[in-house]
Order: sequence, then structure tokens, then C-alpha cells
Amino acid sequence: MCSVVDRLVVLAPNWLGDSVMALPAIADLRRERPGATIVVAARRAVAPLFSLVPDVNDTIVLDHRTSHRLSAWRQARADLRAGGFGAAFILPNSFQAAFLAARAGIPERWGYRTDWRGWLLTRAIDPPAGLHQAAYYQRLAAALGFASGPLTPSVDVPVELRAAGAHRLMAAGWDGRAPVVALAPGAAYGGAKRWPPKAFAEVAFSLAAQGVATTLVGTAADAPTGLEIEAALAGRSPIVNLIGRTDLRALAGVLANCRAIVSNDSGAMHLAAAIGVLVTALFGPTNELATGPLPRSARPEWDLRDAPVVIVTHPVSCRPCMLRECPIDHPCMREISVERVVSATLRSL
Repeated sequence: MCSVVDRLVVLAPNWLGDSVMALPAIADLRRERPGATIVVAARRAVAPLFSLVPDVNDTIVLDHRTSHRLSAWRQARADLRAGGFGAAFILPNSFQAAFLAARAGIPERWGYRTDWRGWLLTRAIDPPAGLHQAAYYQRLAAALGFASGPLTPSVDVPVELRAAGAHRLMAAGWDGRAPVVALAPGAAYGGAKRWPPKAFAEVAFSLAAQGVATTLVGTAADAPTGLEIEAALAGRSPIVNLIGRTDLRALAGVLANCRAIVSNDSGAMHLAAAIGVLVTALFGPTNELATGPLPRSARPEWDLRDAPVVIVTHPVSCRPCMLRECPIDHPCMREISVERVVSATLRSL
């Protein structure tokens, strides 16, 4: 059984999708320690997520804005040391994460025995294989004595943030009445994860014919893809382009106003599922059994017509290859038809 501590810091994964998949494990910590103070230490890009998670009391931003990496590391160490934490629940597998917790003087350091860091941990657990990423995080908590709850990530978007999301959509062209579907055409892992922009454009055109509005969401890095989609539509139907115009909290507010999302394997996909948005997820080179989106709640009676998550793939012998770029003609993604995606998206609109 894990040690009883009043103040616990969770070192979060580095990416948005992984951080969302860590939420069931954090919920397990809260369930077993209802009176404890749970603080999440995370990169600036993902730290705002945890302000939307009731199980988390506070956050610490680890990557301070400085041009000196050593200065940033020293500040992170100081912030963790100042927190007075009794234990660190270390979700990243990296040596650096465990070293930071040790140098911050946190007495209990719990994590998987990976990356030659076992000697830095006070409780080092052998990592399991073949699990969904969310179950992988939850297994660590279970090995430390925290009972496992459901694998259902949950993000709560407050009323004021939802209202701001609606205002942002209307300011960009939404009429405030038509149901909205978000399109997330980006993916940080690499080009192989991306469905063609022209295919996203055809989805937007088909949904418009059904009276459904669409909005593009993503980071500034996805802006060229958004422009390709707009060019492919060429005035055939309107689309609200919010790519690069939302931070993480604003994105959550926008997604909370959407009925569904069509997304590559991305952080936006996981965030939408945790908010409760219907997800049509397109998987090619990555493994949906390991990183597929998990619905906000579990109901065994769901069928395809109202399932919160539908994963669309095209069967080819080389998938999942896990490559960042496809060395051939990208059949796993290019052969996913627009018709299949539209049908899945319209299932409950």
C-alpha cells in the first residue's frame, strides 16, 4: 500500500493526448485520498488542461519562458521544492522526470522502472506491456495501492468558458443555430497521421448539405492545412476557421459547443472525448488499441447510432507502422472514404 501523504504532486505527460489519458489515474488518486492536496506539474502547453479537472487542486508550470534551459530547470526544481510535497507520482517514463523529482527533495517518488532511473525512485514498478495508454497510467496507480476506477477521462468546461466558446464561434461566422461539428486536421506526431485536407473539405461540404456547420480547430502549426481546406471548398460552403486562434482553455470552450468532432489521432481528439463530444477518429499509422480516444462515461448499451466514439480505419497489412512519414503512398489514410466519415459523424446529429 502506498504511503499516506497530505500533498501529492503528479508529474504530467508532455503531450495533451497523453495528459487526457492520464486523467483516470489521477481520479484514482483522488478517490483514495479525498482530503489530500493534489497538484499537477506540467509543461506550459498542457498545464491549462488540469484547471478543468475537479480532482486537481492546483498546477505548476514546469517550462518557464526563458532562453536558458538550465535556468528553466532550476526554476522547476525550486517550484517543486517549495510545494512541500510528500510524494511525486511520475507519469513520464523519462530519466529527467525522476531526476527532477529527486533533486527537488520530494521524499517519496513513484514511477515505472524505465530509462535507467530505478535508483531515483523510492517505489519503482516494472512497466506492463500491451495496454492502452490510459490503462498503463492507471496500472501504475494500482501497483501503488490505489484502487482502479473506470477508464473514463473527464474534463469539465465551466459555463463561462462555454459561453466564450459560443461567442468565438459566432464572431467567426457561426449563426448560433446550426449544429456544429469540429474538424481537427492536424497531428503533432507527423504527416502520416493526417487524413488529406481535401477529404476534410469534402466532409465539410457534405455536412453543410445536411444543415450542419463546421469549424476548423488546431494549433498555429496547422494553419497551412486549414488554408488548404478552405481553398478546396472554394466558396462551395462556409466554414469557420479557428485554427491557431484558441489556446487550450479556449479550445475546450469551443469544443463544448460542438455536437461532434472529426479528427486525426491528436490531442484535440482526446480532449473532445473527455468533454463528452461525439468523436469520429481517423487512425492510420498509430494503434487505436493503444491510444484510441476514451469516452467521458461508460454505457454498455451504446450502439453505432449513439456511440460516443467511432474509430475509422482502412485495413492494410502495414498498419500500424508507427512511422512519422509514410514511405509509400499512404493507403491507410488515403483509402478512408469521405462517405464513411460523414456517415459516422451524422449518426446522432
